[in-house]
Amino acid sequence: MPAIRSNLVRRGITAAVALPLLALAACSYGSESKSDSSSKEKVAAGSSKIDGLDTVKIGYFGNLTHATALVGRQEGLFQKALGGTKAEYSTFNAGPSEIEALNSGSIDIGWIGPSPAINGFTKSQGKSLRIIGGSASGGVKLVVDPKKIKSLKDVKGKKIATPQLGNTQDVAFLNWIADQGWKVDAQSGKGDVSVVRTDNKITPDAYKSGSIDGAWVPEPTASKLVAEGGKVLLDEASLWPDKKFVITNIIVSQKFLKEHPKVVEAVLKGSVDTNKWISANPGQAKAAANAQLKVDSGKELPAKVLDPAWKSIQITNDPLASTLNTEAEHAVKAGLLKKPDLNGIYDLTLLNKVLGAAGESTVDDAGLGVK
Repeated sequence: MPAIRSNLVRRGITAAVALPLLALAACSYGSESKSDSSSKEKVAAGSSKIDGLDTVKIGYFGNLTHATALVGRQEGLFQKALGGTKAEYSTFNAGPSEIEALNSGSIDIGWIGPSPAINGFTKSQGKSLRIIGGSASGGVKLVVDPKKIKSLKDVKGKKIATPQLGNTQDVAFLNWIADQGWKVDAQSGKGDVSVVRTDNKITPDAYKSGSIDGAWVPEPTASKLVAEGGKVLLDEASLWPDKKFVITNIIVSQKFLKEHPKVVEAVLKGSVDTNKWISANPGQAKAAANAQLKVDSGKELPAKVLDPAWKSIQITNDPLASTLNTEAEHAVKAGLLKKPDLNGIYDLTLLNKVLGAAGESTVDDAGLGVK
């Protein structure tokens, strides 16, 4: 990996970005679901509400990079931590719609990728949300048609899909292209490589039809392409120091954090407990995540997709704040975004309290925490 990336991570340079309006406008908003998935989600009889609060509204995406949310819900670990306060869930298809729900009060806490978290924070001039924890690293791959692309240099001149303009994978791919010395207009996607912004739900069909030659995508889309005959040409984790980079964060409304810190602490305890359970029970956790995916989407993943996808995702409590800095810097470098101030985007106080109580190592905000 070029020195700029490792240097930025090592030095913890603060990079900041402004809202990519075009990316948000182009993004399709997904539907929400609030149905219970199992008896483990039920509030235990006689349990007390935290701060007298009836419900906490939690959002997440129905994909494997949100495994903590999937497993924690399916196994009732969030509800266990919340006692008599009911966990109410909504699922989303896109980051902007989840940020919109957070801003409107439709959800209080959410699992979300780094780019929409940055966008939501900067659009509100630092007033809408905080990142309060980490959830996942990795799970992003460049998968190509091996008949058309046999090496990295063969990507030049080909049509490669990313999920949407300005999203986390789109920025990563544009940065990789620049590192090869190739030129692409970030807005149009035209240049030495054709960057085709394609919703993850239809990327496998686009690949099968031959309208794209590959894709830089998160799991399980990457493994779906492999199941269709694609080949993993590059795992994005290989480009990062220690092979770690943030793919999913936990965010909270600043208003909710101020008014109900004990409830937020309970959700974070549920997250830490879930991650510990996932580490101790990987096979059961994988099955639980797939079961929740079936509840959320009506369809579970086949083993040939689920197994490799699950293997490539690292569950973590650490928000990997320094890599968020780097991802933001790449967006600026690509010319998609301007530099605002990300100071205060993190508040890891409650997470570190929970980690300390559990005997786990505390985590760092890379200098971007609340002062």
